[in-house]
Amino acid sequence: MMANTASTAASEPVDEAPVDEAPVDEAPVDEAPVGEAPAYRWRWAALFVILAAEIMDLLDAMVTNIAAPSMRADLGGSESIIQWLGAAYTLAMAVGLITGGRLGDIFGRKRMFLIGAAGFTAGSLLCAVAQSPEMLIGARVVQGLFGAVMLPQGLGMIKEMFPPAEMGKAFGMFGPVMGLSAVGGPILAGWLVEADYWGTGWRMIFLVNLPLGLAALAAGLRFLPESRSPHPLRLDLGGVVLASVGGFLVIYPLVQGREHDWPVWAFVMLAASAVVFAAFGWFQSRRSRGGGDPLIVPSLFRKRAFTGGLFTGMVFFSGMAGFMLAFNLYCQIGLHYSALKAGLVMVPWSAGMIVGFGVAQPLQKLGRRLLHLGTLVMTLGVLGVLLTLTITGTQMNPWQLVPALLVSGVGMGMLMSPFFDIVLAGVEEHETGSASGTLTAVQQLGNAFGVALLGTIFFDLLGDLPTAASFDQAMKVTLWVVAGMLVVTFAVAFLLPRHARENAEAAH
Repeated sequence: MMANTASTAASEPVDEAPVDEAPVDEAPVDEAPVGEAPAYRWRWAALFVILAAEIMDLLDAMVTNIAAPSMRADLGGSESIIQWLGAAYTLAMAVGLITGGRLGDIFGRKRMFLIGAAGFTAGSLLCAVAQSPEMLIGARVVQGLFGAVMLPQGLGMIKEMFPPAEMGKAFGMFGPVMGLSAVGGPILAGWLVEADYWGTGWRMIFLVNLPLGLAALAAGLRFLPESRSPHPLRLDLGGVVLASVGGFLVIYPLVQGREHDWPVWAFVMLAASAVVFAAFGWFQSRRSRGGGDPLIVPSLFRKRAFTGGLFTGMVFFSGMAGFMLAFNLYCQIGLHYSALKAGLVMVPWSAGMIVGFGVAQPLQKLGRRLLHLGTLVMTLGVLGVLLTLTITGTQMNPWQLVPALLVSGVGMGMLMSPFFDIVLAGVEEHETGSASGTLTAVQQLGNAFGVALLGTIFFDLLGDLPTAASFDQAMKVTLWVVAGMLVVTFAVAFLLPRHARENAEAAH
């Protein structure tokens, strides 16, 4: 499920859109007070189109965790297929997000949103009709790439459509929508798999995207405004290639190496990834010195707060994505829960996350201490899940997990609420767009890395002939690893600024 609480955070750094946007041309406007630019008349209808795109992304990031066992049972393939279903989507999303916003600046945000929505809908159809694991994984890559083109356009359009007085209300709509998606996504996936409408089984989780995607396209054509940046940055295709290759060289050996008993080529690929990422850093510096537009402003990596934020986010999101995959597999394969029951088990976590976001709002003045507090609460929750499994074992009742999962979700909401604002407080204003885009991409990369790493640990401990005892042991070890990653998150968070941007000057 947590693969895209991803988008929860991804929607927060709203500074991604250029500040000097061109005004909306030839669009219906509402009258505005003297001295203010007129507001776009169809802004609320356009906002719901943008939110529909967010819902599609959130659901597709979460549903495969619940439906993965059914997909593998139907299509065949090895255990690694389950990992690739999530990793392929998030890795493609991570790579695409780096340039997705720039495509809108150059070619027009409405145009790129519609292209992204059309491609995402087509990718969903390909997923639904897939006849082999390889075709399904390829279709997930298509979804991720087009989703990365679609999603960044919404933030820029919102900043352009809404007057300052309504901006907070517009962005405030994301929270409830994402919260409902987080709670409803796993339940919807489990229900659709179990209901098996017209014999579609797991395929229905992708087919439901078709009417939603077509409606978003039709409404987008009618209500979205035309807009683009008057001074768009140029595309850095060389940087995209290096970042893509580097990410693949990390994820592929982690997923496939276990099945081949960790051959030499797996370690060679991991070592090569370090070389490729080093080349990426050199290429970005060279492009910047030559007057080009690098994907990532090199000066960001000279800031301790930003590099600390990248590492904090990478560790945290990796742990969460990996845990969600392992826990859903444990429930369905180890405890023999149905897909719907496994989805319902995660409701306390999702509900707790919504509560955590609410609790965090009046505590924002705590800054980094709020992030630390959320990490501690979440660690207690994860250890609570571990204690529950230790006490109950294979006789566990889902109700026994409610307290620990609820506490974990509350901690996660408290941690994520201030994270992006605090990290961005450590960068200069002119670096904010590059920094927020990089953070969002690292969040997705962390999701892919977590699914690969913790999924590999989980399957490795199961062995070739899994038993109830091996499932129990694999889940316990995974929980210890997640708790350890949260401890690391707590430690490296000390590298972050003490307060978010609005309080940064007071802190200094």
